[in-house]
Amino acid sequence: MKVTERLKKLRALMAEKNINMYIVPTADFHQSEYVGEHFKARKYITGFTGSAGTAVITMDSAGLWTDGRYFLQAGKQLEGTTVELFKMGEPKVPTIEEYIESTLPEKGTLGFDGRVVAMGSGQVYEEIVQKKNGSIKYDCDLIDDIWEDRPSLSEKPAFALDVKYTGETTASKLKRVREAMEAAGANAHVITSLDDIAWLLNIRGDDIEFFPLILSYVIVTMDEVHLFINENKLSTEIKADLMKNGVTAFHPYNDVYEEVKKFTAKDTLLVDPVRMNYALYNNIPKDVKKVEKENPCVLFKAMKNPTEIENIKKAQIKDGVAHVKFIYWLKQNVGKEKITEISAANKLEELRIEQGGFIRQSFEPICAFGEHAAIVHYTSSPETDVELKEGSLFLTDTGAGFYEGSTDITRTIAFGEIPQVMKDHFTLTVQSNLRLAHARFLYGCNGMNLDILARAPFWDNNLNFNHGTGHGVGYLMNIHEAPTGFRWQYRAHEVHPIEEGMVLTDEPGIYIGGSHGVRIENELLACKGEKNEYGQFMHFETITYVPMDLDAINPEMMSIQEKAWLNEYHKTVYDKISPYLNEEEKAWLKEYTREI
Repeated sequence: MKVTERLKKLRALMAEKNINMYIVPTADFHQSEYVGEHFKARKYITGFTGSAGTAVITMDSAGLWTDGRYFLQAGKQLEGTTVELFKMGEPKVPTIEEYIESTLPEKGTLGFDGRVVAMGSGQVYEEIVQKKNGSIKYDCDLIDDIWEDRPSLSEKPAFALDVKYTGETTASKLKRVREAMEAAGANAHVITSLDDIAWLLNIRGDDIEFFPLILSYVIVTMDEVHLFINENKLSTEIKADLMKNGVTAFHPYNDVYEEVKKFTAKDTLLVDPVRMNYALYNNIPKDVKKVEKENPCVLFKAMKNPTEIENIKKAQIKDGVAHVKFIYWLKQNVGKEKITEISAANKLEELRIEQGGFIRQSFEPICAFGEHAAIVHYTSSPETDVELKEGSLFLTDTGAGFYEGSTDITRTIAFGEIPQVMKDHFTLTVQSNLRLAHARFLYGCNGMNLDILARAPFWDNNLNFNHGTGHGVGYLMNIHEAPTGFRWQYRAHEVHPIEEGMVLTDEPGIYIGGSHGVRIENELLACKGEKNEYGQFMHFETITYVPMDLDAINPEMMSIQEKAWLNEYHKTVYDKISPYLNEEEKAWLKEYTREI
């Protein structure tokens, strides 16, 4: 069926159930960023394939809200669907909440599947609907009713992550969680976010696209741990190890919705309004006391321990070797043999697999040549795949999941002689990346405090990029990890102070529609510096080891300090990566990490 036909069927169901407006977010039951095929309802009903967006459908209109990463992509994919694009954050564009309030009729009914809507969002919708004297229906998955041949839930097995990778046992992590619960005055905690459960239990799975997570819920009390999961996913060894570390009971995956009904007025429940879904929250009896605050696992897992840091650096060496071999191969062969966006992406994955310990890509690869690189989250397809040729830039934003950790790296590569404007934009991006990487700051600063360091080269030239400058990175789990990131706009989930052991990306860029795009991304490890009468100073260590393409640099734009930073970085890249290369690759790397 075409999108227009799907919308027609959906509206027929809405009319049957007296629903005036229906919301379809990009989410599973756990508010995951990426979701399995079963949960791609928003993609099904709009045709937009990006990883972020919310659809709102009424009886005579349909809208899709997405962020700046996807404006170009969504605009193209929504053509002919009757779905209107609402560019989030742009002037005169209403928010979803404003749109609902202005469009839902008096005494109207708002519908959605409460399992895929966050508790906090659902409560905001409640307030709007109450103003309209209307009602909410949150127990209806209307997309499921019209989606023929909907993919089933994943049944792939889980695997354990050894303590040599995690650096801490589940028993130790549970002790820390219970201490946080006690400090919050809670005697029970429902954990619904898959990355937090994976971190807590030291297990990984294959239920979420690209992220090695497993569909599950956990209820932690002061003396019990209940795990809700398809038990067929767990081997005898994994179950035994979980029990040894404190898991007291296993339940079917969906039984959590009935289990939370058993809490009583004697209980005080710690709930995370961002990560718990609306349906689960509404199943908790009203007389149960609730403490609404962030799940303590969020901060615990973001602050990597020494074992994790050591492993992450090993993963970065592997990825650096694969990338240097990849760029060398591209530089030697583009223009001599046919290489396309897709075949290049496949080559990079092959080189990563050769490094050993590779599990999967850590997110959907972005391999974009020429004007495609101006689409921030472009994904090449057989219909859009183009050949790489001399005279333009090739942007690759990719990542690998190794047992030693996840990587996220972007490089923009020049083929042949490129126009001066491309060199200038590339150099601005390098300047931006280096300035943030060399930040020195007092403890207590967050990403909003530091983002201007990266934006300044662009803002000085009346330019900007429509995405965050960086995000936290998980250890073999979510590639975008709370609670810290770099951006100039306020976002509640990204304003925690930068802590020692956090790993964040540094990925400025510039995007010129119809022409080219540039992005350069390294990962940064937050470290403690000197502590004195002014406080605790902090800095970053760059832990990505891949050269920035000197063929695209305009040295005249760079200050003496910036050139010194780039030369220092390239010396580190050569020292770290050259021992793993053959003589031809080593000679090439020596040339491409030369001082400027």
